[in-house]
Amino acid sequence: MQEQPESPFAPGLTAHVELTVTDADTAEAVGSGDVPVLGTPRVVALAEAATVAAVAARLPAGSTTVGVRVELEHRTATPVGRTVSARAELVKVDGRRLVFEVTVTDGPAVAAQGRVERALVDRRRFVERAGRAS
Repeated sequence: MQEQPESPFAPGLTAHVELTVTDADTAEAVGSGDVPVLGTPRVVALAEAATVAAVAARLPAGSTTVGVRVELEHRTATPVGRTVSARAELVKVDGRRLVFEVTVTDGPAVAAQGRVERALVDRRRFVERAGRAS
């Protein structure tokens, strides 16, 4: 049986990213509704950006992570002009699978909360396989 190499990641890694909401970020603009507030797809993208940032400095050469699962509760409406902040914390490492808890805040309010899972992959092989699948 082949031994698994030790992971470069450990629970506790964190990152914050921010977004000032523009008209391009609204539900109207991204097609997820007809209201001029931060659209849920943009909230998901912001949460994922925080997870990417949390592990970026520790990625082995030639590797990247890809999103494989998102569970997010979008709790509040954020109007254009407000700034939201996403915080991701790596809470579990299971082989190549990385599990993050994410919180998106709008000032003191929790705008969204949930979990994001990513998988560590060889970037070149992943892109090649994706190209063959199309």
